Amino acid sequence: MRHLLVFLLFLHTTSVFAIDIIAHRGASGYLPEHTLEAATLAFAQAPDYIEQDVVLTADNIPVVLHDIHLETVTNVEQIFPDRARPDGRFYTKDFTLSELRTLRVHERHDRAGEQVYNHRYQGSQANFTIASLEEHIELIQQLNRAMDRNIGMYIEIKSPRWHKQQGADISSIVLNVLREKGMLKPDRNLILQCFDFSENQRIRNMLGYKGKLVQLVAENSWKESQTDFDWLLSEDGLDEVAEVADGLGPWIPQLFAEKNKSSGFGKVSDWVSQAASRGLFIHPYTYRSDADIENIPGPALLKRLTKDVRIDGIFTDHVPAVKAFLKQRKDN
Repeated sequence: MRHLLVFLLFLHTTSVFAIDIIAHRGASGYLPEHTLEAATLAFAQAPDYIEQDVVLTADNIPVVLHDIHLETVTNVEQIFPDRARPDGRFYTKDFTLSELRTLRVHERHDRAGEQVYNHRYQGSQANFTIASLEEHIELIQQLNRAMDRNIGMYIEIKSPRWHKQQGADISSIVLNVLREKGMLKPDRNLILQCFDFSENQRIRNMLGYKGKLVQLVAENSWKESQTDFDWLLSEDGLDEVAEVADGLGPWIPQLFAEKNKSSGFGKVSDWVSQAASRGLFIHPYTYRSDADIENIPGPALLKRLTKDVRIDGIFTDHVPAVKAFLKQRKDN
């Protein structure tokens, strides 16, 4: 009984931190990413937001997955061995929702089949499955209602240009689902995000989305979209971003002008203060307790992000670690 009371008290703990904590792909440091189980555990860890990446099925149903491909997080090769495209990859858009439900979701593997984060979930018997965006919305809405919480959803519209090439308008479809589920009402705790700047402009100006919108920032070499991210972080680019977006979601190393693998990060990039002067909040990705960035230990990195960069929020696979750091900082 004592353990149950402690757990319930933890669930009801209100965030007292100055920055938003975003559970990246759910509690992905502990359970296979983007499953309903990972979202449930993330809710128990009491972040400010839980993230959902969204792609479309063959029947144009939004499902929560990080990639347009399936083989790195499911057993699709064993269940549908003949359904790969000529490039050898298995695409979510080639499967109906009912077909996707027959797959098992596992910890993320690389293309060689090796688990990316060796110390994370290693079991193979639990039946983790792909879930639709509607199911994730229902889960979080009902948990919020039952626990009297207001944990938000932080939804990424994935690869809109690629989806259009497949004949589907993912942004319109996702917004329709959000509208049907009551998520577009002004009092809903929702943030949308996308890497494609032209799509963010469309979401704001043509599709009429009035809620919080974040422009994600990648490296041009990743070819995440046709957006020129170097230009995006220039003063002219930031002026245009501020016309449609409320915040920026950069990769953590982009926050620093100098990078050195032996000594870590140097001075903070000039664009950070320039973005702040335009009213843009900054939510970088991704803090992981089990994966240092540029050889900087986790607490040292969090200290730089909060003290020097003055981030407004952080995406993390490990919500408890970030909360513990922020609590210690507050107590000191």
